[in-house]
Amino acid sequence: MAKTTEFGIALRNFQAYPDVPDPQQLIKFAQRAEELGYESLWVWDHILLGVDPCFPIIDSLTLLSAVAATTKTIKLGTGILVLPLRNPVTLAKQLTSIDHISNGRLMLGMAAGWYKREFDAVGVDFHKRGDIMDLNLDILNSLMTEDWVTGEFGPHNLRQARMFPKSVQKPRPPLLIGGYVDRVLKRAALKGDGWLTYFYTAESFTADWTKVCNFAEEGGKDPSTLISANQLPIVVGPRAKVEGPMNEWLRTEWDFAKWSKSTPDSAIMGTPEECVEQLQAHIDTGIDRIIFVPYRYEMEQVEAIAQEIIPRLKAS
Repeated sequence: MAKTTEFGIALRNFQAYPDVPDPQQLIKFAQRAEELGYESLWVWDHILLGVDPCFPIIDSLTLLSAVAATTKTIKLGTGILVLPLRNPVTLAKQLTSIDHISNGRLMLGMAAGWYKREFDAVGVDFHKRGDIMDLNLDILNSLMTEDWVTGEFGPHNLRQARMFPKSVQKPRPPLLIGGYVDRVLKRAALKGDGWLTYFYTAESFTADWTKVCNFAEEGGKDPSTLISANQLPIVVGPRAKVEGPMNEWLRTEWDFAKWSKSTPDSAIMGTPEECVEQLQAHIDTGIDRIIFVPYRYEMEQVEAIAQEIIPRLKAS
């Protein structure tokens, strides 16, 4: 049986100053996305981001709690949560609580982070973020899946720790690892439930997903159990009209790490037919989920994707 690709949408919980995200509008956006049939909704995560300009951001978990309480069916994801910045014990409590509020709709994308100023402000050693990430994953997994947890996890001394209630989803909400280098891809294969990447072309996705699957096999894990997802920028309209504004938006509001394969060239652009053709290359990779990042989060774009793009993809 052929794998079915699901389609999610990103939520604009950060903007470029002096614009500031409006929580009520974000909740309405989420409700409309649910009405339009999107499978999932994904929020971004930072505590501090940028200097001049800065990027005001609504806290990811607080916002997901509000969206969970005001929607019914759409899945709710972090894309991604900067795990080393969070206390893993209190985070486990927050996540299981959101899973209960949403009645089992939470999905987790987590990564080690990249913005050193943010780590310095929070008091977390930026240079040890990979090790802290692994430690925090162990703590999350233990607290969310085991009745009793005893052990010393770095500075966290757990003595017969019991965290209840457990999540609605069993054994816990799906946990995808974000990032690019081989150590991260191995972490996605062995410590998580799969890989969530950002602005990858179909060719680049295939190359790195192959690595993830190989790491899984080497570690004794069945690659077919892993989940894959890619966040993709998209604009629907006559290419001659939309290409310039889309490229300007990608240059001014988005970061592309030099050590990654993330690129503005991943942008899906053009008429519905052209967008479908470009997206089909991604679906042909066997990807589980495409998360759309619509041009400037315009509702016209959100509706066009849901009404003119996704039905064509599902019919193909």
